[in-house]
Amino acid sequence: MTPAKSFTQALAARFAEGAARTALLCLDGEGTADAHTYRELDARARSVAAALLRRRTAGRPVLISMDGGPHTVAALLGCLYAGAVAVPVPPPDASRAAAERTHAIATETDAAVLLTESAHAPELSRRLAEAGRSAVVCLAVDCLPEDGADWTPPTLDGADTALLQYTSGSTAAPRGVQVTHANLLATMEALRAALGTDQDSRIGGWLPLHHDLGLIGQLLHPLWLGATAVLMPGRRFAADPLSWLREVARHGVTVTAAPDSAYARCLAEATDDDLAGLDLSALTTAVNASEPVSAVTLSAFAHRFAAAGLRPGALAAGYGLAEATLLVSLADRVPPAPATVSAEGLERGELAPPVPGHPVRTLAGCGPARGVTVRIVDPESRAVLPDGSVGEIWVRGESVADGYWRRPLETAATFGHATTSGEYGFLRTGDLGALRDGELYLTGRIKDALLVDGRTLHPQEAERQLAQSGAPFGSAVVLSTPAEHEEIVAIQEIRGAGWSRRQLADLAERVRGCLHEEFGASLGGVVLVRPGTVRRTTSGKVRRSLMRELYLRGELRPLYASAPPYAAEGG
Repeated sequence: MTPAKSFTQALAARFAEGAARTALLCLDGEGTADAHTYRELDARARSVAAALLRRRTAGRPVLISMDGGPHTVAALLGCLYAGAVAVPVPPPDASRAAAERTHAIATETDAAVLLTESAHAPELSRRLAEAGRSAVVCLAVDCLPEDGADWTPPTLDGADTALLQYTSGSTAAPRGVQVTHANLLATMEALRAALGTDQDSRIGGWLPLHHDLGLIGQLLHPLWLGATAVLMPGRRFAADPLSWLREVARHGVTVTAAPDSAYARCLAEATDDDLAGLDLSALTTAVNASEPVSAVTLSAFAHRFAAAGLRPGALAAGYGLAEATLLVSLADRVPPAPATVSAEGLERGELAPPVPGHPVRTLAGCGPARGVTVRIVDPESRAVLPDGSVGEIWVRGESVADGYWRRPLETAATFGHATTSGEYGFLRTGDLGALRDGELYLTGRIKDALLVDGRTLHPQEAERQLAQSGAPFGSAVVLSTPAEHEEIVAIQEIRGAGWSRRQLADLAERVRGCLHEEFGASLGGVVLVRPGTVRRTTSGKVRRSLMRELYLRGELRPLYASAPPYAAEGG
């Protein structure tokens, strides 16, 4: 069979040869499944493509703001069928911050068309008009005529942009990664090799389709395979985390994925009765990715859910990013093998063996590189570092994008870099990690790293330790603040109500004590806040840059504080 020249061509061929197969199961808020064949999806995509072609959108960005059901899939496929550039944005009923993100993307892309559903079109039109984008046409996908019978695949090649995947915005303003058809085709092959997927796979989960792991991993990959995608509503997971695993069991899902925090929530809520009612034996791979992976979560989840039939080694840590079209590495060991290293060595920038009687850190292995080349590089000198040394993760391969939409300076800062040894074409990820025997271990992000008495502290480790220190502690953020000498501040969520000032002061001391004991860190202040204060992206990552801004602008509403600008209120 002649290799496809574009991702659209590959999809059209797959849809034609498996027309009667079930392509999609869309679950509603009650768990009822709505099934769709490849023939149905093909017909719906042609209708959307016909409407887009009438508006001359070939090669131009088209926004997609929908709830994640079958109409969303038709909109995405219709963009590909029309040769347009699909731009998934948050659903129309999302938060105010999500709405602001949509408006910013609409402005940056200068999109002339937004695809949605009839129930949302009037409100989205109003919002866009208020944001100065009144010229954007909102097309209701569920109201389009079925007139795509004469559709023919557009003339596309690998270099054409298929979609703009906007980054999560956890460390900077969201940027639109220009994902080409060649990037998607390379990623599909890498996913198939890493996951062992085929036409008999059932791949699904609750991650939103404007997130790369949801869009590429849990929708486009199964459709490219000719397999079945199982889409679950994210709001149902938010209300009942175990509903995710119940639907995985009920529909025989073989591959699923979620961030570490989702696995931790399921661990916290699962009872023995819940486990007795679950059968996860069909699940071959459960990917833990899209945020820092905890070796503790991996081990505890694998042990706890073995009682529900979870296979040894099914839980796999992974690493990827939008700029690499999703996948960089994925663990394949059975069972997973975390690395226990010296905490002092890690602060010096190396994976050193633990020293008896001294602090240790346990890192989750995120597996070998998948379809790409990975180097660990000194971010200052750009020299490639030896095995076991911590540096910036650089990635090169056919799945790596060429740049960001209309952001030449940021593109130049991130893509197409060369090492001092003469290797070129690398993506600078901004993530810190180390390779050891081919296995990638993540340790943090360059921008997040904190300097404490000349040592490097990765805040994710400190935040995880705080969250695991027992009631009433919830999520936490550990930040550096500008001062004559850089200070470290912990923002800690406290569950419950009716706390006295003395009790809150004692809790603040617990935060100080935990970080000092575990990391030797002396805090410049502690801010105790209500649950829900710590902002996260749709994939569960802490929005660290936003939290720093809110803190510095004095816009948090603390229960208690011993750090300026809040100290006068609570401390």
